[in-house]
Amino acid sequence: MNFPHNRFGKRLKTMLKVDFRRMFTMPLFYIMVGACLVMPILILVMTTMMDGTVSVNPQTGVETVVEGFDNVWQIIGSASTAESTMSMDMTAMCNINLLYFIVSALVCVFVAQDFRSGYAKNLFTVRAKKSDYVISKTAVCFVGGAAMILAFFGGAMLGGSIAGLPYTMEGFSATTIAACVLSKMLLVGVFVALYLMWSIIAKQRLWLSLVGSMMTGMFLFMMIPMLTPLDATAVHILGCLAGSLLLGLGLGAISNQILKKTSLV
Repeated sequence: MNFPHNRFGKRLKTMLKVDFRRMFTMPLFYIMVGACLVMPILILVMTTMMDGTVSVNPQTGVETVVEGFDNVWQIIGSASTAESTMSMDMTAMCNINLLYFIVSALVCVFVAQDFRSGYAKNLFTVRAKKSDYVISKTAVCFVGGAAMILAFFGGAMLGGSIAGLPYTMEGFSATTIAACVLSKMLLVGVFVALYLMWSIIAKQRLWLSLVGSMMTGMFLFMMIPMLTPLDATAVHILGCLAGSLLLGLGLGAISNQILKKTSLV
């Protein structure tokens, strides 16, 4: 009898189909995408209402003036200047870059469910290879993270209209904004590979994967504005793409070795 050879392409296609179906039927995914849509609306409306509000420290007597967003695009990114990209004010922190931490919840919960339910153990015992699992999870979670970026962008456009903020562009254009959003979507691959490695290390221990992901993600957080500015060009897009591919391959290989060397329970 001739048994059909289960080639890499066929195995990966099957696993991708299963993982995409599981993600698109997971309520958490839609909750997170919905939260990413609502978040910029709330941020823009609330900061606009608080703009100019003065708060006084009762102990020191120091007055602090709350400064809101000057325009809608500030919640998407900042221009590639040292002053704007390294700023630590509210408008620099409460923006689309927060989603890179929210993506960690999607990756960590997705993988932890595999090990808690016994799905991963049964999967590897029956037919799948561990390298296929790493590639499939990286690709599926990347798509999920990119969907969150697009949802946030859509929410920002709606929130800006509700808050009455201007859409004026100074120092950048619609083309560079599109490049900025695309580079942010591509940069998701770097964080997904990092979070996936922590999830595989922690396996069913969700708390451990979340703590590890948040801690290591903080080291890359300050680099995001410089890699994905509002005046982004093809260089930024290619840089984010190259970074995602290289780190995806490197961290994916590490994740694959961890699966091979450790227990699946």
